[in-house]
Amino acid sequence: MESKKEKDMRQPDLIIPYQEPAAKGDSVEFQSTLSSTLPMAAIFMRNRYIGWAAVVFSIQSWLGESEETKKSTSTPGYFSVGMSLMSLVVTYLPIFLPPQPGMQQGSATGAPAPAAA
Repeated sequence: MESKKEKDMRQPDLIIPYQEPAAKGDSVEFQSTLSSTLPMAAIFMRNRYIGWAAVVFSIQSWLGESEETKKSTSTPGYFSVGMSLMSLVVTYLPIFLPPQPGMQQGSATGAPAPAAA
């Protein structure tokens, strides 16, 4: 039997070198904005669902950080994760430390409550 040698069909003049595509900065900025504002919204609104969403978004943005992002952002990714975890602590705090019965709930900007007779 005769062994067949396959001819190399590649042509060196047709080789195109790989060029890395340009990074889009808009999605990273949007993700960073969400991961820094959602914990504050959860703290102010005392909403647990927003707190959990803050944790998810901040972990995603921390894991998706690139070297360029680390250089351009002012706060590191683990800081946003810490803030989101702190927002969860604040939202779940009334379960473990319930408010005292005599304390007024809500803001002090409304009309005063009428005195009980």
